Amino acid sequence: MKKTILTFGIISGVLSSVMMCGTVPFLRDLNHGNKGYYLGYTAIILSFLLVFFGIRSYRDNLANGAITFGRAFTIGIGITLISCVFYVVTWEIIYFNFLHGFMDSYFAHQIQKVQSTPGTPEAIQAKVAAIRHSQQLYENPFVNALYTFIEPFPVGLVITLISAATLRRKPQPQPTSLQPTA
Repeated sequence: MKKTILTFGIISGVLSSVMMCGTVPFLRDLNHGNKGYYLGYTAIILSFLLVFFGIRSYRDNLANGAITFGRAFTIGIGITLISCVFYVVTWEIIYFNFLHGFMDSYFAHQIQKVQSTPGTPEAIQAKVAAIRHSQQLYENPFVNALYTFIEPFPVGLVITLISAATLRRKPQPQPTSLQPTA
């Protein structure tokens, strides 16, 4: 089971990292709009397809065609966690070495959105202060890693649950042979 988790987790993580590196150049052009979310989460979903294939591989090749929901979930969540670690490490490297100002423009965009919405000046000021506080927290690598982990993990969890539910299979009963009586 560990070999399956490691193999598919590393493949999923490398795929996730490669797709992140491939899509990051487009993020500036998307101006923090919904297209960036669609592009990013599509890449995340594609990398988490390895959860399904990992569970199926274990079931078909190592478990004689049978797997419980619990065992399938354990394999899937293991693959998800390894992939998420790759995702976080890749973002930390990219963000702190190549895109350090990227989130400044994101937070400025968020502040502009808040200021353009109707509301009392006190409510708007409170929201702006919360955004600026988040911006300060984001500069801490540990907090940055936690925020980054929160992006792919729920997707991986959902794909793990769906995969475990669809791939579970009870062992087939062995046919009993009747002994001839003489």
